[in-house]
Amino acid sequence: MQTQPTTPFGRRPLSLAMVASQAATENFAARPGASEIVVHKWRLFRALTEAKEPLGVTDRALSVLHALLSFHQETALTLPASDSKSAETDAAGPGIVVFPSNKELSIRAHGMAPATLRRHLACLVDAGLIIRRDSPNGKRFARRGQGGAIEAAFGFDITPLVARAEEIENLAEEVRAENRVMALLREKITLTRRDIAKMIATGIEEGVSGDWESFHLRYATLSGRYARNLLHPDLEALASELALLAAEIRKLLETHVEAQNMTANESQSERHIQNQTTNKSDLEPSLRKGRAEPSGFDDQKPGTPSTSEPEILASAAPKPDQKPGTPRTYPLGMVLEACPDILDFASGGISSWRDLATTAAVVRSAIGVSPDAWAQALEVLGEHDTSIMIAAILQRGEEIKSAGGYLRVLTAKARAGEFSLGPVLMALLRGKAAKAARERKRAG
Repeated sequence: MQTQPTTPFGRRPLSLAMVASQAATENFAARPGASEIVVHKWRLFRALTEAKEPLGVTDRALSVLHALLSFHQETALTLPASDSKSAETDAAGPGIVVFPSNKELSIRAHGMAPATLRRHLACLVDAGLIIRRDSPNGKRFARRGQGGAIEAAFGFDITPLVARAEEIENLAEEVRAENRVMALLREKITLTRRDIAKMIATGIEEGVSGDWESFHLRYATLSGRYARNLLHPDLEALASELALLAAEIRKLLETHVEAQNMTANESQSERHIQNQTTNKSDLEPSLRKGRAEPSGFDDQKPGTPSTSEPEILASAAPKPDQKPGTPRTYPLGMVLEACPDILDFASGGISSWRDLATTAAVVRSAIGVSPDAWAQALEVLGEHDTSIMIAAILQRGEEIKSAGGYLRVLTAKARAGEFSLGPVLMALLRGKAAKAARERKRAG
C-alpha cells in the first residue's frame, strides 16, 4: 500500500508545528481503543468556537473548518479500526480525510476568495486542527479499491480534532468560566457605580457634611477607566477601588443618620423633661399665681421666675408651620462639570457663585426666559439654585423646546416641595460620562 504523505505539495514548507501535530495524531491513533472514541462534530465545533482565542484561530478560519466538516457525511467523528495500526505498519489507511475541490470549498465557505481560503487553511494547519495529505500532483481525491471502499485519500485530515477533542472541551470550559467571572465583575461594577452616584446625590440633597466634590471627582475618574476591552485583572482592580469608594460614602451617610437619631432622642428627652416641669408648675399655687400676675424682677420672691418655664421652652421651640432651613450645597466645580456650556457666556470665566449668578442672568435672556419667570424662580428657588437651573436648561438646550415654560414648571414643583436639583446634576454627569465612553469606543 501507499506510504502516508506527511509533507505539503509544491513550495509550501514543512514546519516543526506540522511535524508535532502529525506525531501527536499518530500517537493518538496507536493507542488501544482509539477507534472506539466517538466525537460529535458539531458539538466539538461549538467548543472550538468558544476556545478560538486560546487555540489561536480566527472566526474566518472557523468558517473554513465548518465547511470542511460539512464534507464529512457522518455526524460522528471516529477513527476506522485500521487506523489504530497505521503507526506500526506505516501504511496509509482512509483516516478521516475530506477532499473537496477549492471551488466547492469556497461555495460552502460562503463564497470566500481563493487567496483568503488558502490563508485560513494555512491557519488551521498551523493551529494543529487539520493535517494536509497532499497527493503527488497536489490534487485532492480518493482512490477506491474493490467493492468501493476507500483505500487512500488525499486532502485534509481532520483526525487531529478527534485526538484533541478532550483538550478543546477543557479549553472551552475554561473560557466559559472566565466569561462568567468577567460578567460577574462587570455586573458588580455597574451596581457599585449606580450606588455611588445615588449616594452622592443623596448626600448633596440632604446637606450631609462631606467633601462631595472630591467624592464625585474620584467617581468620575474611576468611571472613566471602565471600558469593554478591559482584561480580568483590570476589571478586578476597578471593582475593588469602586467598592472602597462606595464603602467610604456609605459610612459617611450612616454616620450622619446616627447623628440625626441621637439628636432626635435628645429632643424627645427634653420634651419629656418639659412635660414633667409643666406638671409640677400646675400643682404649685405660688407658680400658678405668679403666672397669672406678671411682674418685674424686683417684685419677685427669690427663686420665682418672671415667666413660666413652659412658655420659655415653647418660645424657643420651632413653630409647627415653620420649615427648618436646611441649606443644600452643590460644589461649584461639580455644577460646572455637569453644565460646561455656561462657561461660553462668561467673559472672565466662573470662579465663584457670584460669577455664576451674573452669567446666568445673561443666559436667561439668551435662552428666552421672561423676566417674570426669572423673578418667580428667584423667589422660590433662590439665587444659587436658579443659576444652577439656568445652567442645566442651557446644557439640555436641544431637548427643551421652551426654556421659560420649563422653568415655570420646575418653579411650581419646587414651591410644592416636589423638586430638587441633585438628581438633575447627577443625570447630566451620567449623560456626559456615557457620551465620553461612546466616543472612546468609536475611537478605539
